[in-house]
Amino acid sequence: MTTEQPTAGDPADRPASDAGGRPVGEDDRAAQWRARRREAAGAHAEALAARQRAESARARVLITEFLADARARGRTPVPLHVRSYDGRARYRTPLEGWYLRRDESVGIDTDGEFYVLTAPASLVARIRGVQPTPQDPPLVIGAGGKDGESIDLQDALARVLAGEL
Repeated sequence: MTTEQPTAGDPADRPASDAGGRPVGEDDRAAQWRARRREAAGAHAEALAARQRAESARARVLITEFLADARARGRTPVPLHVRSYDGRARYRTPLEGWYLRRDESVGIDTDGEFYVLTAPASLVARIRGVQPTPQDPPLVIGAGGKDGESIDLQDALARVLAGEL
């Protein structure tokens, strides 16, 4: 009775591989790693979004308190304008409120909405004006900018109340 021995070229003898010649187990490990990285990135993004929501909620409380103080102290709102990114043009808006920076790049309106008051240069904006979109307020205005360009929201609001802006 003779038994045939598999030859070295027999496919049953070799580990399974993909079209690129890599063992199938390597693809599985790579896919698992990618899935774990996607999951970790998603968790990180959700944690960041939660922190930003909490920060905006605290900032809204500060703004609400400011509005009550501003009215009590007779701080009159001014028309808010939008400046072009290069600072050469100034566009009207339907908003009234208070600027929170000396360069008039951010402000809040009388309803307590926070606005970044910059836009690209535009002939249409010169004619029609600009309708800025309210944004979630930060606790630090200009965070991540150059040194000296950021200011705590609470300090900016205190400056407005003190008449320094």
